[in-house]
Amino acid sequence: MNHLYQRNFLRLSDFSNTELENIIMLSEKLKKIKKNNQETQLLKKKNIALIFEKESTRTRCSFEIAAFDQGAHVTYLGPGSTHLGIKESIEDTAKVLSRLYDGIEYRGHNHGVIETLAKHSNVPVWNGLTEKFHPTQIIADLLTMKEVCPKKQFSEIKCAYVGDSHNNIANTLLEASSILGLDLRLISPKECWPEKNILHLCQEKSKKNKRQIICTEDIQEGIKNVDFIYTDVWVSMGEPKSIWKERITLLKNYQVNQNMIDMTNNPDVKVLHCLPALHDQKNTIVKSMLKEYNLQDGIEITDSVFQKNQEIIFEQAENRLHTIKAILISSLIENINF
Repeated sequence: MNHLYQRNFLRLSDFSNTELENIIMLSEKLKKIKKNNQETQLLKKKNIALIFEKESTRTRCSFEIAAFDQGAHVTYLGPGSTHLGIKESIEDTAKVLSRLYDGIEYRGHNHGVIETLAKHSNVPVWNGLTEKFHPTQIIADLLTMKEVCPKKQFSEIKCAYVGDSHNNIANTLLEASSILGLDLRLISPKECWPEKNILHLCQEKSKKNKRQIICTEDIQEGIKNVDFIYTDVWVSMGEPKSIWKERITLLKNYQVNQNMIDMTNNPDVKVLHCLPALHDQKNTIVKSMLKEYNLQDGIEITDSVFQKNQEIIFEQAENRLHTIKAILISSLIENINF
């Protein structure tokens, strides 16, 4: 029996350990099937709405290709192309779309919007990113970790998330850790720590599972013996320059560079990045920031470290496709074998 059938995918804490493991297991199977050109289209005649209030590269492409591979049709609703929350309430939009479509993806700002969409929709709603959570990204990250460490359970994997821990990636890693037992260390200045309610809730859940989530300012303490270092951009595009100055001043010592790699004492440590990465001078933003803040060879990650880890980072990006495909199938097909 598929317990994920017709379920929303808003945040990881809505799922059990077994359910998340099943999605990752299905992702592995679907990836192998695609690589071998043996795709079976399970989503024929399904129609999917993709609502993007925030622009995207990886999330949009992954949802579209996952749907196309499986025979589904999609309608892309980009920024400003719907009446959502402006001329029409979120509730009414959900009721209309769920009469026309078999599933709805939403990527936007306020997490409350997707919760309202889900509450008033009678078809599954999937979170492509909100300011609170980014579950489709973290499922892809977990698949990547499993591929790199095939002989380890998640409870045996050590991951350090370095940089701004007050964001949707850190929040969702916290939830993943509390459910799957991932040994998670959040390394950042206290000003960039997660909201206390999310952190404490996940820490308490981890204690019950005899696991520990560490939040520390001490890079050397947090980074020792980890299998993975994970980072993300420190400031989102479009935020005012004053925020850039404040955040870079706080975080410049938390750049993922070779010195940090050496601190792990693990010659096999791998670096993850959810992209886009500000690692080189091939865009005007990085050029001006490096000069203004006296940063070397990149912002949140140096170009040299990025290049050494690019194979796994781009594998991580590709895995968005396979895990999103698994989520769509799990939500829309009643009888599947995990």
